Amino acid sequence: MKIQQLLEYNGITSNPFADEDAQTDPVFKDHCIDSAYHPTWDKIYGNPAEPATSVVFGEKGSGKTALRLQIVRHLGQHNRSHMRERVYVIEYDDFNPFLDRFADRLSARKRQSGRVLSEWKLWDHMDAILSLGVTSLIDRILEVQQPTGPLAAEVPETRLKQLDKHQVRDLLLLAACYDQSMAETLKSRWNRLRRKLRFRTWRQSATKALGSLVTLTVAGVIIYGQNWQWLNQPWPYAIAAAGWLPALVRLWRWHWRAVAVVRQVRVGNREVGALRQMLGAFSANQISGQPLPCKERTDDRYELLLKFQGGLRTLGFTGIVVVVDRVDEPHLINGSAEQMRALVWSMLDNKLLKHPGLGFKLMLPIELALYLEREDRDFYQRARLDKQNMVPSLEWTGEALYDLASARVKACAAPGMSPKLGDLFDESLSEQRLIDALLTLRVPRHLFKFMYRLFVAHCNAHTDDHPVWKISSETFESTLALYNRDQDAVDRGVKAG
Repeated sequence: MKIQQLLEYNGITSNPFADEDAQTDPVFKDHCIDSAYHPTWDKIYGNPAEPATSVVFGEKGSGKTALRLQIVRHLGQHNRSHMRERVYVIEYDDFNPFLDRFADRLSARKRQSGRVLSEWKLWDHMDAILSLGVTSLIDRILEVQQPTGPLAAEVPETRLKQLDKHQVRDLLLLAACYDQSMAETLKSRWNRLRRKLRFRTWRQSATKALGSLVTLTVAGVIIYGQNWQWLNQPWPYAIAAAGWLPALVRLWRWHWRAVAVVRQVRVGNREVGALRQMLGAFSANQISGQPLPCKERTDDRYELLLKFQGGLRTLGFTGIVVVVDRVDEPHLINGSAEQMRALVWSMLDNKLLKHPGLGFKLMLPIELALYLEREDRDFYQRARLDKQNMVPSLEWTGEALYDLASARVKACAAPGMSPKLGDLFDESLSEQRLIDALLTLRVPRHLFKFMYRLFVAHCNAHTDDHPVWKISSETFESTLALYNRDQDAVDRGVKAG
């Protein structure tokens, strides 16, 4: 007997429990993302008009990735219906590019000793978040075909014209330091952005023009007066060099400023030469006193974040939401709780998490919750998790899992049919017994795995010639016992999950 026969007989077109990862689950993405929620959804999602931080701990398969996708989807819907009060979404869930660049900046001794993440600081997180946000924004300003970041973040031409000259300068400064696009060279992309924003750079060429003018004047005097003997004297060359001195001083200053930025933005992919040229396009008056990420501190990053928020506000984004997920997946971490702690703990800073107009949605593995109990008073004073809408454990009751399974069954219903989860089972299996059994599975991923294994066990026990359209209580109980035994072995680390 085939699974599809069992499902079609009960009015279900496809297996509701075939996929276990929300990232690739069509049933969730097409149907349940707007209807099936964890009971703590309202606390985690909050109010888009006032972005707030939520810190969620959950075990593998508890729905952290599903929550991230739901948050992004609902914020996109909010943006489409509130064009003047949109929320700028930054998905901070792929750490590998940042960690790879960061590791390359460290000495070989630190890389080999496994101490890479012990060097990771709060400003590295801020640099990575600014890189994601700035790159996505520039993609939309330049109207690239495949922009990074979530949808519903378009920037109308009319909004661009509302940026004042200081905001244009700030955006170009942020682009020089943080744009991470690989679609074209950074210099050509920066120049396209400069032209789009109508930022003029001819005044910045004054020192070069002075050097050229002095050189041409000296050469003209020699040629016009036929004073060729002067070429044997040092003073014509000294005058020409003096004319170029302001340009050389300016070049030297920006070179070392670019070196400092490249050295301190350890998650970036900048080259000194290209960055020096971009910074050199600003005049002294335009950039004097402006913050640059050229020191080992967060002060400059907070000022740059404020500049980024100011530009976004003019472009129609009143707040920023940063969604953090998949911290256990980078290859430098490889599921290690100690390495996850080294990466995440620096981010747990109340000044950042409560920054005005900025909200974090942190989806963290449950293993990190155990470290909270070992922290000292200084950590709690710095993190102030009591203010962060913390969910200590993303737990599911039997009733919640039953509702989730029912929602997936309905999502896969055949046209004109209204199947229920209970329709798949024999009458001897009560709804309360189902709820009690699902409680032992704890999280949605285990629910999906168990239901799929149950379908297989039932269909393997019957032939096509003698099909049985209801799953018996005996098959249910035996399959549940086997699954729980296997899962217990996985939890104890003696079997692969």
